[in-house]
Order: sequence, then C-alpha cells, then structure tokens
Amino acid sequence: MQERSSVSELANQLRQELDRYSPGGKLPSSRALVERFRVSPVTVSRALAQLAAEGLVVTRPGAGAFRARPRRRTAPSAGDTSWQEVALSADGAADLVPRSVDASGVTVSLAAPPPGVIEFNGGYLHPSLQPERAMSAALARAGRRPGAWGRPPLEGLPELREWFARTIGGTVTAAEVLVAAGGQAALTTALRALAPPGAPVLVESPTYPGMLAIARAAGLRPVPVPVDRDGVKPHLLSDAFRATGARVFVCQPLFQNPTGAVLAPARRGEVLRIARGAGAFVVEDDFVRRLAHEDAGPLPRPLAADDPDGVVVHVGSLTKATSPSFRVSALAARGPALERLRAIQVVDAFFVPRPLQEAALELVGSPAWPRHLRSIAAELRTRRDTMTAALALRLPELALPHVPSGGYHLWVRLPDGGGAREAFGSGGEAAFTAAALRAGVALAPGRPYFSAEPPAPHIRLSFAAVAGTEEIEEGVRRLRQACDEALVESVRQQGRDL
Repeated sequence: MQERSSVSELANQLRQELDRYSPGGKLPSSRALVERFRVSPVTVSRALAQLAAEGLVVTRPGAGAFRARPRRRTAPSAGDTSWQEVALSADGAADLVPRSVDASGVTVSLAAPPPGVIEFNGGYLHPSLQPERAMSAALARAGRRPGAWGRPPLEGLPELREWFARTIGGTVTAAEVLVAAGGQAALTTALRALAPPGAPVLVESPTYPGMLAIARAAGLRPVPVPVDRDGVKPHLLSDAFRATGARVFVCQPLFQNPTGAVLAPARRGEVLRIARGAGAFVVEDDFVRRLAHEDAGPLPRPLAADDPDGVVVHVGSLTKATSPSFRVSALAARGPALERLRAIQVVDAFFVPRPLQEAALELVGSPAWPRHLRSIAAELRTRRDTMTAALALRLPELALPHVPSGGYHLWVRLPDGGGAREAFGSGGEAAFTAAALRAGVALAPGRPYFSAEPPAPHIRLSFAAVAGTEEIEEGVRRLRQACDEALVESVRQQGRDL
C-alpha cells in the first residue's frame, strides 16, 4: 500500500474513534498507534498532522496528541459576488485577447482520476517510476549543507547553472542560465519577456495545451504552424512569420507533445535561419530530453547548442524525469533577452527556494541519477511497446501514425468512418473520451492541443502515469469494451429513428 493511502486510512480510523475521548482527552501514544495499526511512525505522524490541520486534534511536543475542544462556529455569510462579473470584464471590449483563462487543457493531466479509473491522461511518471528514495536522500543531504536555508543568488546556484549549461552543450555557459521553478514557470517568463500583450506568437499545431494557456493568459494570440513526424514545416513557418509579423515561435524539437515528433536534421538550421531573418526568437521547450527510450539512439543537441546569435531561448527541466513536485528548471538565453528574462523572473518569484536547488544538485551528482535514467528508459520502452501492441490487437480502427522513441504518450487519430467513429457519431473525440471514462479509463481529448480548428479528431494516451504493463493492457481492453457498447447503442438508436 502506498504511504499516502496508509495515512488517509489511519486518519479516517482515528477520526471515527475521537468520540471515545472527552474534549482535551489524550489519545494513545504514537508508539501504541504504531503497534496497534501496524504502520510506520511516519504514517502516524502524518495522520495526526492531518487531523490537527482539520482542527480535530491538538499535538503538544513531548506530551502527545489530544482531542481538540470544540470551537464556537458562526454561519458563513452568503455574500454577493455578482459584482465581480463587471469588475473582471470591465473594458473587455477593447481587449485583443479575452481576459478569462481556460485551464481545462492543463488540469486534465494534473487532476487525479477517481478510484478505479486507469490514468491514460497523466502527464507525469507513476510513483513507482519516480526516484523517490534518491530524491529523499538528496533533500536530506541538501538540508545539511552550509547555508542551505539562506537566500540563494537571484540567478540560481552557480553549480546548478553550470550543470544545466553542460547538459545544453555547445558554447552555452553558466552565466547564460537562470534557474527557474519548473518548465511551466520558465515558459511563462519567456513569453512575457519576449512578446507584448496582444502580439501574435507562433506555435506548433498541435501543441502542449499548457503553453497555449500561458500565451492566452499573457494576452498573446497563438497562431498555429502545422507539424508532421519530422517536426514543424519550415515553409509554413516562414509564411506564418511573414503573414503575422510575429517575433516569437515556441517549439518542442525533441519528442514533441503530443505527436512525439523529432525535428529533422535538415530542418533544424532552416528553422533558426527563418527566425533570424524574421528578427524573431525561438523558444525551445526541451521538456523530455531525459525521458528518451532505451532504443532512441543518439539524441540531437538542443537548438540552443548551435545558436551563437541568441535566437534561441532554451527551457529545460528536471520535473518530468523526477516528480511533479520537483520543480527545478533552467532558462538559457544570450544578449539583452537574458537580462529581460532575469528581471521578470525576479519580479514574479524572487528566486527558486535554495533547499530545492541544493537537492537538485545532490540528485544529479549522485550515482543514483544515471541509474534512474537508464531504468526509466527501459521501462518507458516496454510500456510504449505494450500499449502499441494492445491498440493494434484490440482497436485496429484507431490510427497511430507515429511511434515515438521518447516521451510518455501516444497521439492517436480517431477514424473518419465506421468503427469508433460510427459508434460515437458526430461527437467524435468528446464522445469517445466520455465513453472511455464510463468504462473506467481517463483520456486526454485532442481538441485542447490545437489553437485553431483541428483537422481531425485525436486522443492522447499516456503510458507513464499507470502502475505497469498489466494496467495498460486492461485499459485498452476497457476502451475496446466502451467502443463496442457505444456501437451497439448507436445501432439501437438508429433503429428507433427508423
């Protein structure tokens, strides 16, 4: 059983037993609870902390835990927040981009699914794949470093900046790197620094919904540039720069989200040349370089490694290869853009907490780090192969145009006629996603990955957030069941219509 489940179960048990104690009465000692429930001292400590946070228990160091005395509660005022509709939309008619923010494309991969639902929509490694022991050890060692709880340099720890610079390669130096609080924060800083509100920003199509949300929240207008299995199409990129006058292009050249495409060698120099000619920046989101599969072969260098002119603003992160909460990333840039990035980051967040930076240094410098990368490279390849084989066997009507050698997901196209398309009718991917959830599988629909009208219905299937290959096979089996049941219902409905 996972630790968080044990904590929740123990807290529930203690909550039910609180009536046995009078207000102010002492609960059994931690040692007694450990022996009675056969859990660890850490589980007991966390369960009591949860009850304390709920106001049910009071803990006193050296004395124990006591049932809290009831507090007099006053009924909350109903209030009237309708005035906010006017305040939040005042002068909205003059806005080039709506001020409201749609975060649904982001939350679909962040929210935990209900119990029993297989998580094919997750955006992070399953806990069994995360280097939890290595991270815990790194954080413990980091906390004992001299000055670990002091104020760090605003740009980040020099040693961590040096490590990120080495991983980028080329002539990038530590002086050109800023430590940021995760890839999402780094992308937010980059777009705010490089484009004024109301400006167009070129994006791959399809692309990461979180980046589209960032752009729109900053008042920018995302303009799509189609990609194929070799990455963005250079001639369309050139046309888009010329038509819009954009000064920023955001791309994921390695294992692109969601298609898994890798920018072809012949296109890499061309993309930089086109952007340079347009006087524009390329924001390179290198988000899964550390999630290459075992059979990936040598990886191309980041675009930033081959850019002496400061065209590329590079974003690299440790989060995808570690844990959702290990939010350490890097921004790399040259020239005046670097100072602009630094200024905005300082104003927004001051700096990344030093203990987290120290823990990152401890982690990437430990022997556990390369072992972890080798382990997940092998495991992700196995999971990818399991999912592709299961889809081919049980859902051959779904098209899989590209099988990536890195990342954590597959980009699947729904059929244009017959099979699942007929089963779900005009509802397309939305109906497919809803039927899958009823069958116990959470999917990511394709629509949020497009900044304009999508050319076809798609879904994204993650194979990293599940417990293992057995869960992958069970999830695809449920998808087949959902498809068959929907097809029967469609035929029955057609019969009624006749």
